[in-house]
Amino acid sequence: MYDILQLNDMLVPELLDIAEKLDIPNSKKLDKQSLIYKILDKQAVIASEDKENGDEKKSRKRKVVSSKKEESAPTPAPAEPAASEEKPAAKRGRKTAEPAPAAAAPKKVSKQEEQPTTPPKRKLDLDLDIPSLTFDDDDDIVLPALSDEVEEDDIVLPEEDNDDDFVTVQETTMPAPKQQPARDGGHKYPKKQEVFNIEFDGIIISEGVLEMMPDGYGFLRSSDYNYLSSPDDIYVSPSQIKLFGLKTGDTVRGAVRPPKEGEKYFALLKVESINGKSPEEVRDRVPFDYLTPLFPFEKLTLTTTSNNYSTRIMDMFTPIGKGQRGLIVAQPKVGKTMLLKEVANAIATNHPDIYLMVVLIDERPEEVTDMERSVKAEVIASTFDEPAEKHVKVSAIALQKAKRLVECGHDVVILLDSITRLARAHNTVAPASGKVLSGGVEANAMQKPKQFFGAARKIENGGSLTILATALIDTGSKMDEVIFEEFKGTGNMELALDRRLANRRIFPAIDVTASSTRRDDLLLEKEMLSRIYILRNHLADMNTEETMNFMLQHMRGTRNNEEFLISMSR
Repeated sequence: MYDILQLNDMLVPELLDIAEKLDIPNSKKLDKQSLIYKILDKQAVIASEDKENGDEKKSRKRKVVSSKKEESAPTPAPAEPAASEEKPAAKRGRKTAEPAPAAAAPKKVSKQEEQPTTPPKRKLDLDLDIPSLTFDDDDDIVLPALSDEVEEDDIVLPEEDNDDDFVTVQETTMPAPKQQPARDGGHKYPKKQEVFNIEFDGIIISEGVLEMMPDGYGFLRSSDYNYLSSPDDIYVSPSQIKLFGLKTGDTVRGAVRPPKEGEKYFALLKVESINGKSPEEVRDRVPFDYLTPLFPFEKLTLTTTSNNYSTRIMDMFTPIGKGQRGLIVAQPKVGKTMLLKEVANAIATNHPDIYLMVVLIDERPEEVTDMERSVKAEVIASTFDEPAEKHVKVSAIALQKAKRLVECGHDVVILLDSITRLARAHNTVAPASGKVLSGGVEANAMQKPKQFFGAARKIENGGSLTILATALIDTGSKMDEVIFEEFKGTGNMELALDRRLANRRIFPAIDVTASSTRRDDLLLEKEMLSRIYILRNHLADMNTEETMNFMLQHMRGTRNNEEFLISMSR
């Protein structure tokens, strides 16, 4: 027998098994709450049937005993011999009978025939001084109680001692049957539980990035907490991870259920999509390390408006393609953050199909807020007041998420600010190897930042990961110089900013001569490329200030780069 609390704690498959055992029809079409009530009703019916069968057996046994008693006592007898004759019938485990209840039984049988309503049963110990009576007709004699334990079906006690009016006594006890379902094996359903026991399984749809644990299970981390552990984490079981082939960084969307009593986290019930695709498509994907990298050949258009000169200059001299690995070399306070913001908004406007991520490592908190409010992209940040371990963890989960999206054929762009501070954080948490480079850099500390920056690539047959990272120079720190030299030759695009232009408030402070993109012939048209070569040759004899003033002067009257290059040929 199950009560309502036990059934509420069970899952729907367990309830269906119980319903099949109880032969409940159409159980699979019912919801959980209706199924619980059906099971409770069926249990109550079975319990009442079992009790009725037991009462019939008892009554049959009593009839046999009464017939024996009548055969042994054909003539009236005094009260004391009757008590001695009733002793054999009390051998069924009940208390020793007294003469008064046995004599009172026939009298109340006739009253029950007049009053068919039966109040709830309860056992009472009675001691009534009523003279014994005898009947000649054996068919009218039914002795359901031969002891001093009499059920309430057999005797109704008045609330007051009134021996004259038994009908009045029955009327006063009429409201008692309201409690019969609870005493007959039925169940009371508390109203408070019905109101607050709402079924939330599968109603809530949530999304998060999976982080695998060493024990085989995982958690879906929330973007609201920069993919770190939080109260919004969703538990993913090892069986679900094996079934769908999930990895760290997978963006999983599905139905969840609230935590049960004793649990701490929400639990994933059903997976709807993985990285924006169905689970069947993702299960057989090729790992990121086994995808074929190519040179970027699909150009990202950065030009938005005619007066946005920074993106127009980048489109001409340092074009960016899908899968580009670009390095923005800048000194402090030259406007590299503003340049990243303009590039991010240009990509979001011209290429809405690209998934854009802005990763800010060891940055100022006010810049994080400004980036979140001014850029239409996902901002993942770890400010400089956080420990180095958090910088490393945030950057790692962002990179894993980007890799999983690329495996599913998506185009992803990561704007990292800055790779120098990321390398500093890795150098802080790296274990001491005994080999220290100049500037205090651990020999093994540069491996993880190189893996981050080297993940950018154009994938054959779809998918790309583009990374634009800023690198600090001329900070007075020998470590920053060593870090820059480590990444200097790894990128295929380099954009140099000049501090002298920023000091003169000439923006964008781009050193056009020192900025270039490898294999830009794959990104630009031949006619436009030849005009840019001529322009570069003309600007090579100028310094950075003269170059930028010349460019801004001739670009102000043109609407786009094509019009500007045509005007230069004249």
